[in-house]
Amino acid sequence: MEELIKILEDVRDDIDFETADNLIDSKILTSFDIIQLISTLDDEYDISIPASEIIPENFNNAKAIYALVKKLGG
Repeated sequence: MEELIKILEDVRDDIDFETADNLIDSKILTSFDIIQLISTLDDEYDISIPASEIIPENFNNAKAIYALVKKLGG
């Protein structure tokens, strides 16, 4: 999880990802942030995030993102 937090902070260093809970619902992350994050996660964890998994529930907080990465084998 620490590694993921570091990756998230590289995308947006102005967000406390350890406590932020509504990154998508509160429009904290922009569509550009999400695209950058998906690309970075694909590279760092050697996974491919399918379009069907790009939903708010999977990106609303660090725990959800971590669960998605683990689910996809990263």
